[in-house]
Amino acid sequence: MGLQNTMRALADPTRRTILNLLKKGRLSAGEIAAHFDISVPAVSKHLSILKDSDLIRDRREGKYIFYELNASVLDEALLWLNDLRGEKL
Repeated sequence: MGLQNTMRALADPTRRTILNLLKKGRLSAGEIAAHFDISVPAVSKHLSILKDSDLIRDRREGKYIFYELNASVLDEALLWLNDLRGEKL
């Protein structure tokens, strides 16, 4: 079920944009939301889906929650895709 959740999470362009933002470093939910023209609850839902698929991690620091990329899940997906294509890493 893990790879299925990963692929479902990656299918959405907003979530892919969030991952691209996080590859530069950790961000708070507010900092992430500032990049979008959608409601804060909608951004929160996207963050929740990314967390549920283990693509991101969160850490509370005081009153803020910071999000960061979990590249190990992306590595697993890439390994599977490369294997599917017959490529070795």
